[in-house]
Amino acid sequence: MSGFRQKRRKRPELNLVPLIDVLVMLIFFAFVTMQFRSATVLKITLPKITTAGKEQQKNSVEIGIDEAGVLTVNGHAVTEDELTRLLKQLSDANKNIPVVIRADEKTQLKKLAFVMDACRTAGLEKFSLQAR
Repeated sequence: MSGFRQKRRKRPELNLVPLIDVLVMLIFFAFVTMQFRSATVLKITLPKITTAGKEQQKNSVEIGIDEAGVLTVNGHAVTEDELTRLLKQLSDANKNIPVVIRADEKTQLKKLAFVMDACRTAGLEKFSLQAR
């Protein structure tokens, strides 16, 4: 038996590189097949704002949007083109004039977004939304 040398057993290794490759592929596959839901699919109920309208701003311009989408500026009905023109004139006179947007709770978001965009386009950055 002295002529036979015992071979040392090789210590077992765990090769991590192929395991990491498989894990990365699984994560990549999960991200590719994941379905993201857009905001139009989600049913969102907006909360009531309890502090809205407490602070009244002096010398502000009030833009109203009723349920039907009719626009008013300081109580006078205007069209979308007239609103854009009026906001540009206000901006030319004073860029720091505050604008208060009063929208009915059933107003379409499209109309509200138009008014906000018209304010920004005219250069009026100090606008706020008034809720109930």
